[in-house]
Amino acid sequence: MERRKECNKASEPQLERNHIEDLSSVFLNVQQIAKYLGTKPSTVYSLVEEKKIPHYRIGRQIRFKKSDVDEWMEKQREEVVDVKVEDRRVIGSLQKRSDPRIKRVVKKIIEEAKGERYTVCNGKPNQDKGLGKEVSHGAL
Repeated sequence: MERRKECNKASEPQLERNHIEDLSSVFLNVQQIAKYLGTKPSTVYSLVEEKKIPHYRIGRQIRFKKSDVDEWMEKQREEVVDVKVEDRRVIGSLQKRSDPRIKRVVKKIIEEAKGERYTVCNGKPNQDKGLGKEVSHGAL
């Protein structure tokens, strides 16, 4: 009977250690999460500072729940786009919708931006501005 008690006592600390190890795998520290994500710890710290990654703060310690980080990573996913195919699609849709009025408006906006359009405020496009003297052959 004493042997059974001793056996049970010896297995209790082992069970406690296994239980603690299971709990520690639920929450990861900065080094563990950096290794898990394949980044540097400094990158993880900057993500925490910018509040971009889900984390828990216990005093000065930062902990992460693996399931939260996995969910966050799924949201970070970006679709790969073939640029050539996307260009053809956009250009094709623009050509189908081309309207001469749009071309006129765009041309007008470009001319205004370059200052090449005649307006009452600006005068002629190539008019010299200065002391008010006209330049005929390059000399004042």
